[in-house]
Amino acid sequence: MNANLKPEARLKKLLKPKKLRAFFEKASRLLPLDSILCAYIGSIPIYCKAQTPPLSNKTIFTYVKNPANEDLHIGLSLKEPDEVSEKELEQIKAVLDFTAYAITNHIDSESARRMLGEETLGKYRELALLHRSIVELNNSLRLKDVISALIQECRSSALPAEMGAVYLPEENGFTIFDSFGAITTETFEKLVECSLFKDIIASLRGEILNDVKLDCRCGSKLCDNIKSLLIMPIPSPHVCEGVLILTSKCVNAFNASHLKHVATLASVAGISISNAYNFESIRVLMDALLKALAEAIDARDPFTAGHSERVAHLAVSFSRLISQEDQFFSDITFTDEQLREIFYAGVLHDIGKIGIKEEVLTKKTRLPNSMLDIIGMRMKLFGIHNQQEWEPDYKRLKQINLSLSPHQEDLDFIHSISDVKFKINGSCIHLLHPEERKCLLVRKGNLTSEERLEIERHPLESQRILEHIPFHDDLSQLLTIIGQHHERLDGSGYPAGLKSDDILIQSQIIAIADIYDAITQERHYKPATPQARALKILSEEACEGKLNKEMVNLFISNILNIEKGADSINLDRPTSPRFCKIPRSNLN
Repeated sequence: MNANLKPEARLKKLLKPKKLRAFFEKASRLLPLDSILCAYIGSIPIYCKAQTPPLSNKTIFTYVKNPANEDLHIGLSLKEPDEVSEKELEQIKAVLDFTAYAITNHIDSESARRMLGEETLGKYRELALLHRSIVELNNSLRLKDVISALIQECRSSALPAEMGAVYLPEENGFTIFDSFGAITTETFEKLVECSLFKDIIASLRGEILNDVKLDCRCGSKLCDNIKSLLIMPIPSPHVCEGVLILTSKCVNAFNASHLKHVATLASVAGISISNAYNFESIRVLMDALLKALAEAIDARDPFTAGHSERVAHLAVSFSRLISQEDQFFSDITFTDEQLREIFYAGVLHDIGKIGIKEEVLTKKTRLPNSMLDIIGMRMKLFGIHNQQEWEPDYKRLKQINLSLSPHQEDLDFIHSISDVKFKINGSCIHLLHPEERKCLLVRKGNLTSEERLEIERHPLESQRILEHIPFHDDLSQLLTIIGQHHERLDGSGYPAGLKSDDILIQSQIIAIADIYDAITQERHYKPATPQARALKILSEEACEGKLNKEMVNLFISNILNIEKGADSINLDRPTSPRFCKIPRSNLN
């Protein structure tokens, strides 16, 4: 009961005036008619059935025991006390004692009821806090969000704290992860050096210091504006996930209910932080596995090594730029999780090439050198047989074999020699076989139509490979983005020939980054294209309706910033502080 209340007010919480009046009315029936019954605290009357009489040594008193620790008495004043016999006096005292006994029982009962009510209310508040904190602290599996929710709960609740901080373990001990209030890092860093901090971690039990200067474990290390301190470990089973510290500028700011309140928060936060770490470790493993898959592609072809990683970084950097652009893309804003999805899509967009034939995937020329040597032997045999020069034609054939876009005269030359055949020892020999002729007559590139179809199969192959991985809901569009990265707005892309709005904006971003990196890097069949030429090719693709024109223009005009942003992206996942390492991620 509040000690600041006046005695009468404290007593009224347990003994209402109406109830006291009822006791007095019943007692008065057994007392002399001319008597006056009053209730006193000490010598001060607090209630009388009639006009308050003056106190005298003739007033008959009896004491009422009560949990309020008030000096409560019942007093009876008689008009003619000398005329009362001994027998009547004993009867009066018996009535007063019985009345006092009844009032005592009522006060005890009321006190027990109030205590039960307060305990029930306390349990309700604790359950309400538990329910609210479970919802708030488990709303995310990201460590940053969990700690932020814990800090916000401490700030918005009835806790009398002006400052607070959450510490998490790192390699060299504990460090502040988040805080609130007019806090200086130096002040809270000194707390880590206190023996109190070590005691709390060792015992996993919270503690209150309502006058920090009187505690030798940390008083001398704190600044003058910290008078009271509540320190609470954040536990999960057998592990201290962190430490929560709340401070006040006032002495005696915290009490046992505050400690219980914070202990409830800390217990929920400990489980949430543990879940966040476990989820984080799964994502670390997922990152490692996905990057290993991408490196498996790179291992097959040294010329494309690093392509997937570069596309991923370019795509994320470009996506950030699109989120900031407010003219053509004002309605597009990518969240951190969507950026991570785009990064994964970039890393894995070519994973399906694992299922593509090696001779197609790494094809450098129209015909392999071994096959070209055989053709050369036929041409030499033909020249000897017909006694004519063959070497100039063979030299021209080798040049055509290396060409990405042969002239029409070269194609006519292939047609002319493909019809040549001769006989030796009764056997008819064709200068070029049909399959060789087909490869040499490709107008652009070095792949035949069948080989191109084999390459164009890789987006679907990527989806087939990855569909067995149970990706988190945050990566729900990953397979679609990968499957569409070779689609074009005019329907000329593959594998499904999708058009415009049917293609995800993320897929369009990956497509631009993929084209740009592929052009500017050296390949088996071509040297690296200068940046200016690569950007011109992108612009031409956009003008033909294959790529988003506004997007390509934004990419071209900001290419230096995009490449700079791509170089600075760091997606290493933070590991649990339990293992003494919390590197910060740019996308966290």
